[in-house]
Amino acid sequence: MDLKPVGVVKSPFKTHSDAPRQGRFSDAVSEIVIFDEYADGLYKIENFRYLIVLYWMDRASRDKLRVIPPGENEERGVFTTRSPSRPNPIGLCVVEVLEVEKNRLKVRWLDALDKSPVIDIKVY
Repeated sequence: MDLKPVGVVKSPFKTHSDAPRQGRFSDAVSEIVIFDEYADGLYKIENFRYLIVLYWMDRASRDKLRVIPPGENEERGVFTTRSPSRPNPIGLCVVEVLEVEKNRLKVRWLDALDKSPVIDIKVY
């Protein structure tokens, strides 16, 4: 499997404790910068209000298979949670597009940490 980042996140969230549990719990504005070689993939993206952003949670633990979710007392398998700790730490957020300028998207509801690699963007 060959996975290449298509861009990077510029976010106010620098650490896990800064980030909301889910993007919709924060109105913070983030920016997604798409690398020049993939910028043409944004053609007509301004026609869509909501996007699905897939990103790599590069600072997450990859060796945990069980976690205790927030507000719970018992362990669960990571595949039954939204925990960033998982074998393949892929993050997924539905975001609202606020502004598009060339290869930059200003969005709301993205819970990714600053400098997280963007794997893909899809319309919602």
